[in-house]
Amino acid sequence: MLSLEWSSGFERALKKWLGKHPADQELIRTRLEVFIDNPFAPELKNHKLSGQLQGLRAFSVSYDCRIVFSMVEETTALLVSIGTHDEVY
Repeated sequence: MLSLEWSSGFERALKKWLGKHPADQELIRTRLEVFIDNPFAPELKNHKLSGQLQGLRAFSVSYDCRIVFSMVEETTALLVSIGTHDEVY
């Protein structure tokens, strides 16, 4: 099982996202639970990032919502940002 850490940037971005999309709260919670159980579950579409975000990874919450994270240890992920494709990349 994976443990999660939240960066202050992720917390700010999450509050901003939920302010605009309050109906997504349960979906985000559900996707994070899936991520904790199996970070490479097919529905998450977990993938490496490149360019300025090289070394980070992202997974999909919904069509419009992505979560960017970094693996700080084998069993710990640091959540970095959340937002649309254009906002986080």
